[in-house]
Amino acid sequence: MGLETWLIKVKKSISHGFDSIPPSGKPVIKKSRVGVLAFEIAGIAPKLNHMWQILSDKNMARLRNESICLEGVRKIVSTDDVFLLGLACGELVENLRVLAKSVSRLSKRCEDSSLRRFETVFDAFANTGRDPHGWILSWKEMEAKIKKMQRYVTATATLHREMDELTVIENSLTKSLSSQRHHSHKKDDRDVNNSFGNSMKQQKILDLQQKLQWQKHEIKYLKEKSLWNRSFDTITSLLARSIFTILSRIKLVFNINHGYPTSLPRSLSASATVYPSDQTSNSFNFVSGPLIKSSKHQENNHLSHGFFETNSKILKPSSTTLGAAALALHYANLIIVTERMIRSPQLVGVDARDDLYSMLPNSVRSCLRRRLKGIGFTASDPVLAGEWREALGKILGWLSPLAHNMMKWQSERSFEHQNLMPKTGVLLLQTLFFADQHKTEAAITELLVGLNYIWRFEREMNAKALLNCTNFKNMQQHTS
Repeated sequence: MGLETWLIKVKKSISHGFDSIPPSGKPVIKKSRVGVLAFEIAGIAPKLNHMWQILSDKNMARLRNESICLEGVRKIVSTDDVFLLGLACGELVENLRVLAKSVSRLSKRCEDSSLRRFETVFDAFANTGRDPHGWILSWKEMEAKIKKMQRYVTATATLHREMDELTVIENSLTKSLSSQRHHSHKKDDRDVNNSFGNSMKQQKILDLQQKLQWQKHEIKYLKEKSLWNRSFDTITSLLARSIFTILSRIKLVFNINHGYPTSLPRSLSASATVYPSDQTSNSFNFVSGPLIKSSKHQENNHLSHGFFETNSKILKPSSTTLGAAALALHYANLIIVTERMIRSPQLVGVDARDDLYSMLPNSVRSCLRRRLKGIGFTASDPVLAGEWREALGKILGWLSPLAHNMMKWQSERSFEHQNLMPKTGVLLLQTLFFADQHKTEAAITELLVGLNYIWRFEREMNAKALLNCTNFKNMQQHTS
């Protein structure tokens, strides 16, 4: 029996050995699989898909006609359309550059030499528009690639859940086996009484072992369907072509010539001038020039420093902004807290009011003190209170969206959410990051002055109502 088993194993080994040699006689070289890095890749692909969607005709029209026209943006960020569109373009390019860095790390494991040089080729493409490997996809090809990536990502997410479930099953089985061994070492005279319990435990172990086998089979199937068993060459090629196509679309949409973003056309109805051409060539031709010509100095600056270096300068906030002062997130919190208090001033206690005051920077505190000087200690005028509520509502109408956008933007880039696909299309220009510090602080001060009045008005009205109620009760007691 032993000899027969050994002969079967030898036969299988010989068979597999012949199967691994193709008719040409050369052995098959299996390309390395991404394996556990599939979960990192599953975080990159949705972000590329999201960027592609942001660059759609509809979203670009919304950016041109709505986003940069927000009242808050015009009041405290800028009224210069070219500057605002440059910020939008700059942020998209920077986001793509970060994703390209992740793909570059993956490319180092590829066998294809052109893919291993992805970083160099991508930088050259960004600077010159040359696409030597024909990686730019047509619109239809890009849409097909997106659907393919989505299928891979969905299967990979399912694989991650099933692997977690496998760990849970393995832990449960380990505990059950450990418990069984522990009880088997104990001597018990009442074995007959414990037989039913032992049988139940044994059945639980058998069920867990069967469940474990099914789970392993499911995971094996999902590895074949997901990113796990794809080669580095396959996935890197997919991601690289997507990145090239997205950058070419950014340049087309924003009319970038010589690497300097200037403006966005008002009309995006002609898809031929927006989407990458269906005719992929080795050199991408940016036929639509900028609406506002860049100067010769700007062009030379780009050629000497490179596309991404020039782009990073656009995103650097000026010294007068909240971003430069590192106050954007703090002021967003302050505005949101103030907004809640203005909505329900009757619910604001003294402690909450003191906490709000402690959040104020010295510049806002000094400005607030100056504004409150000369204001009386009474707040009993209902007409004035109504005027203040109307004024505060108008300020919050344009300032609050920027504060909430700031929180959304920051939340989507936090460590806990960095592998998740962004839920919104909030751009940095729609937040407080590029807001003028002096103008923002003036608006916040006005909110606080108004809040101070309506808060005192509510307290005085409540105190007056309470006093009237007490007097009425005393009068009833007196008359009775």
